[in-house]
Amino acid sequence: MNSEELYKQGGYLKLNPTWDVAHCPWKAKQVIRMLQKHNIVPATICEVGCGSGEILNQLQQQSIHDCVFWGYEISPQAFDLCQTRIKENLHFKLKDILEEDEVFFDLILLMDVIEHIENYFDFLRKIKSKSHYKVLHIPLDLTVLGVLLNSQLKARNAVGHIHYFSKDIALQMLKELNYEVVDYFYTPIYADLAELGMDHPSLKTSIITPIRKLAHSLHQDTAARLVGGVSLLVLAK
Repeated sequence: MNSEELYKQGGYLKLNPTWDVAHCPWKAKQVIRMLQKHNIVPATICEVGCGSGEILNQLQQQSIHDCVFWGYEISPQAFDLCQTRIKENLHFKLKDILEEDEVFFDLILLMDVIEHIENYFDFLRKIKSKSHYKVLHIPLDLTVLGVLLNSQLKARNAVGHIHYFSKDIALQMLKELNYEVVDYFYTPIYADLAELGMDHPSLKTSIITPIRKLAHSLHQDTAARLVGGVSLLVLAK
């Protein structure tokens, strides 16, 4: 399934009917954690590839300051989901943000987005001038366990991941694009299954999760490379 079929003709919605709404409160919490760590209080936040719009909705609900939120989405099906979340200071556009010449935001969110974009280098070059800060959430699919279990192909077919990252590759990519990486940390998907709406994980997940917890308690970088279970949240300028 090509990108046109996946995102504009309804393919992704058929494969993922909820558009991962259950994950959004957890993802919003990771963004807030990063912003609070650096005392960043943006007046405008834009999420590119906002899906259902629920991350922005959660950020607005949990925000303690006056902020205007904008979500950009290219999928008509996802944009339909956004319509139920429109409210004061929370707006959505069915448009490619790269077609907007004169927009600028304090913060742009790219939450599990770049792994879907065919030419993500070109995309990141073009979007760089549209905000002061960027927060990227990047799944770290490139792991030893993932290769053994053929997880990359499964992610490609189920959720449209066409690029695969480790922490070092993700950070090197941003360096090559002349982004200034302010901070980053792992987000512990393996530790927050219930919060992600996975109250009844599969047998495989139930077996792997304790191994991941133990490995990450010993050495995070090595564990991320070997057994995964984490994504990377990056604050960049």
